[in-house]
Amino acid sequence: MLAGLLVPAAIVQGQQKKLFRWGGDKAGGAPFIFDAVENGVEKQLGFESELAEYFAGQLEREAKFVQADWDTLPQVLNRGGDASEIDVAMNGIEFSKDRAAQGTVPYFIYTLRLIVRTDSKIANWDDLKPAENGRKLRVGVLRDTFAHKYLTDHFEDLIEIVPTREVVEAFQLMEQSDGSRMDACVQDSPCANYYIAGGRYPKLKIVAEPRAKNYYIILTRENDVELREKLNQAIKAASDSGLLERIYRKYNLWDEDQAKLVQTLRSPWPPEESEAISKRTLGSLQSKILSALWMTVALSFLAMPIAIALGILIAIGRVYGSWILRFPLAVYVEVIRGTPLLLQIFVIYYVLPDLAKATESKILMELAAFPAFFVGVIGLAINYSAYESEIYRAGIQSIPRGQMEAALSLGLRRGQAIRHVILPQAIRLVIPPVTNDFINMFKDTSVCSMIMITELTGLYYQNKSDQVLAYQLAIVIAILYMALSYPLSLVARGLENRLRKAMA
Repeated sequence: MLAGLLVPAAIVQGQQKKLFRWGGDKAGGAPFIFDAVENGVEKQLGFESELAEYFAGQLEREAKFVQADWDTLPQVLNRGGDASEIDVAMNGIEFSKDRAAQGTVPYFIYTLRLIVRTDSKIANWDDLKPAENGRKLRVGVLRDTFAHKYLTDHFEDLIEIVPTREVVEAFQLMEQSDGSRMDACVQDSPCANYYIAGGRYPKLKIVAEPRAKNYYIILTRENDVELREKLNQAIKAASDSGLLERIYRKYNLWDEDQAKLVQTLRSPWPPEESEAISKRTLGSLQSKILSALWMTVALSFLAMPIAIALGILIAIGRVYGSWILRFPLAVYVEVIRGTPLLLQIFVIYYVLPDLAKATESKILMELAAFPAFFVGVIGLAINYSAYESEIYRAGIQSIPRGQMEAALSLGLRRGQAIRHVILPQAIRLVIPPVTNDFINMFKDTSVCSMIMITELTGLYYQNKSDQVLAYQLAIVIAILYMALSYPLSLVARGLENRLRKAMA
């Protein structure tokens, strides 16, 4: 019966097949979609990848995977109407009543699983509460997901919820630094089964009973009724034939919930009863918006002075130092300016702990144990120090050479001449561009969301799936960025005008 299900992706009767373009995000990794080498051949694997091939065969099309960020898949699907870059979104898309009009019947039933270190004292959901010393447990969860909303509804006052961009980030943080960065995490059952029950993270274990059943669906455009109905039929056929079971067993995903999927597909869809999740509104996020605003301000006001201080020292070293000093400083500036801020923060937060373990360096271990906030400050300061050094170097070099010679002739030492004569004039010249960099730093704090810091942009991404709320939140955040940046713009403009008059 299944022999004709998977149709070769090539040519049918001399005509090229229509594409079945399915959107997903490989960054999410196994067991959904991932690249691997099988029998010496690199290929795309994952239970959703195999399902996509099956659906394409049923539709007599050729499957084509289209990469997109997971949390933007619904927007990518709906963005261009019939001219969209994808035909469906299928990558752990969670069922909600808002998506019922665009979604198929479910192809997977999942639950939420609590994951901790093997040496953790956390044994059940009731243990997610402040420790005896009052410290709240840090619990990781994939941002803007059903699991994230569930934790917010049931545990927000008891724990510190740490939203992550990827599942494996939480697993890595729990294993690093003896779990000091994250005490537990809540993940969908496919990830828990594949990574934890599958032994891929031996220091972690699944505890407590499953919570909050939900469904993965395929998202189509709302007016694409024919495609949606064909996919519904294909899902039911795969369930009845045992194909779903064979695929899910291959990835260690078959459990009692999947055994109940047959009955779910025979019942009216969507179900009337579902896990109650509070509807988020802009008002309900007021405290989080203020907290994210404070985080943005704190990161900027702490990082910028450090960047300026480092920039001045680097500029002085490059202008007045010997070649032994100038060369490494020049390399530092070019490396920092030549690599993305995102990569630099990633290396400090994620790579450094692994390096510390490999080298058993106490200094690196202490650095690796820094909280995310301090890593954000350090990362921003290091990145901006390279740019500030170039600004100050240009300012120093713009001062006539005779100024230094005159200072030395008056009996000042070289260091005194730099501090009392050269730097005051150079700083006066570079205040406007430095102020502009300060404005840019407010916006660049958004990069810190990748290390689980919830600043303004990070808060937006945590609530992006609710389109109405996302639009409202985007407007509020844009206004707040303007409120932070515009006064500094006025300051920079005023300083430029004063400097122009002084030099006239």
